[in-house]
Amino acid sequence: MATQQTERWIEQLNHPDKDQRLEALKALQPNADQHKAETNSAYVNNHIHTTFSFSPYSPTKAVWQAYQAGLNTSGIMDHDTIAGAREFIEAGKILGMATTIGVECRADFSTTPMGDRRLNNPDQEAVAYLALHGIPHTQIDTVQDFFAPYIEERNVRNAAMVERINKLLGPHGIHLDFEADVVPLSQYHAGGSITERHISFALAHKLMAAFGKGEKLTQFLQDDLQLSIGDKILGLLLDPDNELYDYDLLGAIKSSLVEHFYIPADAECPTVQQVLALSQEVGSIACYAYLGDVGDSVTGDKKAQKFEDDFLDELLVMLKDLGFNAITYMPARNTLEQLLRLKKLCAEQDLFEISGEDINSPRQSFICEALTRPEFQNLIDSTWALIGHELAATDNLDDAMFSPKTAAAYPDLAERIQRYKQIGLERAGS
Repeated sequence: MATQQTERWIEQLNHPDKDQRLEALKALQPNADQHKAETNSAYVNNHIHTTFSFSPYSPTKAVWQAYQAGLNTSGIMDHDTIAGAREFIEAGKILGMATTIGVECRADFSTTPMGDRRLNNPDQEAVAYLALHGIPHTQIDTVQDFFAPYIEERNVRNAAMVERINKLLGPHGIHLDFEADVVPLSQYHAGGSITERHISFALAHKLMAAFGKGEKLTQFLQDDLQLSIGDKILGLLLDPDNELYDYDLLGAIKSSLVEHFYIPADAECPTVQQVLALSQEVGSIACYAYLGDVGDSVTGDKKAQKFEDDFLDELLVMLKDLGFNAITYMPARNTLEQLLRLKKLCAEQDLFEISGEDINSPRQSFICEALTRPEFQNLIDSTWALIGHELAATDNLDDAMFSPKTAAAYPDLAERIQRYKQIGLERAGS
């Protein structure tokens, strides 16, 4: 009976109502350690998406999953919104887990020396993914207000992309309605954003309804739509008993079909200068998200493609000149050779390094085993420094890690990291 009650509470972690999600977590808290994985000091993750952009996990359930997986710390990172941050912070407090909050966005680099390059965006040139890490809690509303009009602009393009899908698939009997099929998959009503993943997920459900699971659907994708599907994903889609079929189909759509209905982002992208100005205003840590050339995609939703590696030296110099504080990267996504080169360049440019594994699918592990390697010990230190920064800056923006006051007091970045790491451990460490 207790087990059945526990399962009901776990289901409630994704309840539509935030208060019920948090109440369920409070009910689970006394026995939260009963089946959790062993915690490892190397297990941290600063880049967990939630249902406020796209994810199987509400902010509350994301913290629960992170805790159960054995993470030491967890960080929320949603696209164009920070509306889930307060819930995430509260969930962390309930479980006694250190948390960080941030926001990810696409920014226009067209006025920079890299304005004609493909940076870290698989879909278009001169637009790059950035992350604002360690947003002080007093600045949540300022950040949300900044991105609110961009969410609305994005929805204009989202609706237009749905119409492109209908032109492409209408002859095959597939029709999507943006308001009826896509919006309900999101947390738009609560300040969340709607992304290409929401559109792809809605389409996945339409395709499954029309063709079922298995060979009939894969034949339609390959023969009728002429999509190239990797062997790994194809094998998953051929299995009608696959419990995560809709997410695997989403991966196939994102890697092979999105390019056929994608409309370049324009009005929804602030300039990189505007994002950096926001970061400076609110006292966050402005990061460029390194992607690196992709071979076999870890997440199964990116095709082999070249990104920044051919001009990485030049790029990091430009990022430093623009005013970036840090580079964020995902150790499980790249080769050791790529990452050692990146780390060397970060040291040369005095750029803070932040790690985070991009979690938005139930197939992804919250744990990055690469962080146990000695080469990445600094990413554990930087996570606690990030936590220390966020807490200190919440108390006083002048105490942010990259404020003029702090930079003057601790001009050496390595010393500053250790100082803020101690703050993080003292105030949030167990």
